[in-house]
Amino acid sequence: MTKRDRFLTAINNKQPDRVPVFANLTPQVAKKLGKKLNLPFEAEDSFLSTRLSHVEILNILGNDAVGVGALRETPTIILDNGNALDEFGLEYKTIGLYSEAVVRPLAGKKTVKEIEEYKFPDPHAEQRFSLAEKNISKYSKDYAIIGDLEATVFELAWNLVGLEDFLMDMYMQEPYIETVLDKCMNYNKAIAEKLVDLGCDMIWLGDDVGTQTNMMISPEVYKKMLWPRLKKVVDAIKTKNPKVKVAYHSCGSILEIIPLLIEAGIDVLNPIQPLATGMDLGKFKKEYGKDIAFFGGVDVQGVLPNGSVKDVIEEVKLRISQAGEGGGYILAPAHNIQPDTPLENIYAMYDAVKDYGVY
Repeated sequence: MTKRDRFLTAINNKQPDRVPVFANLTPQVAKKLGKKLNLPFEAEDSFLSTRLSHVEILNILGNDAVGVGALRETPTIILDNGNALDEFGLEYKTIGLYSEAVVRPLAGKKTVKEIEEYKFPDPHAEQRFSLAEKNISKYSKDYAIIGDLEATVFELAWNLVGLEDFLMDMYMQEPYIETVLDKCMNYNKAIAEKLVDLGCDMIWLGDDVGTQTNMMISPEVYKKMLWPRLKKVVDAIKTKNPKVKVAYHSCGSILEIIPLLIEAGIDVLNPIQPLATGMDLGKFKKEYGKDIAFFGGVDVQGVLPNGSVKDVIEEVKLRISQAGEGGGYILAPAHNIQPDTPLENIYAMYDAVKDYGVY
């Protein structure tokens, strides 16, 4: 099978020739690999840049799919204080290895009128899809194409407002919350439809709603506030092209909402964070394997950064044994590969899939 055929077979919940693999890199890891492989390693200017950057490096490592997505309409600018300002009005400060938002455009805005006055970036801006068009044209013959659209509703909304205020006001059912959620949904729905039109094979939605031990919000609030909006985005994708599969990402412990995700039309669950409470890939495969495919499972909190090469090989073998039978499984780290991960462990993960993932 080609890489494309292998990945498409898996997301259609069938058995390919071997387990496909897909990973993303943090900029620090990409830099190390880029220098080693003599390849470009600069990240693209996007809200979720790691999902659509470093394509050449990842293809050499062994990815079976290529990630594409929406660029920023107007480039991020560096302010006099050294912080970065993006098209949403989010201002970021570099703290350690990561950039954290320190100014949020909807912070303190508590009325529907104030939210309606905030102008979202144009989802149809021509420049937004230039890289996606280029990479789909270049890679779609040999690789499956993933259109990334994580931070679909909840995560984009709270980023604009601030997490603490957003959560409190959501529980208090402040009217402006519905307006923020709808604006985020409509913005990302438009981008999802464009990515389908461009030829993506899978659209990767998501919102981090889990913590290490449980849900960040109750399943009841999720069902009332977030699920209907997720379903609208899924329905829009399926209306555009019923053959396109939809993946959903949430870090943390989210076992309570898996049936809701299946009901919404989600085809692929990601990332099944193995050290989060209750996120048992083997159990999920037995319980939900007829209804949904699985994408992830490899431990990035312990084994990948801290284990030996042998540990990484055993981790890959474990995840394949849990979810590989019958197909419907894409092996992937449960997050972007982090800066403290030895390069030899990255190579070991990819090699182990090839060695032990054959059906």
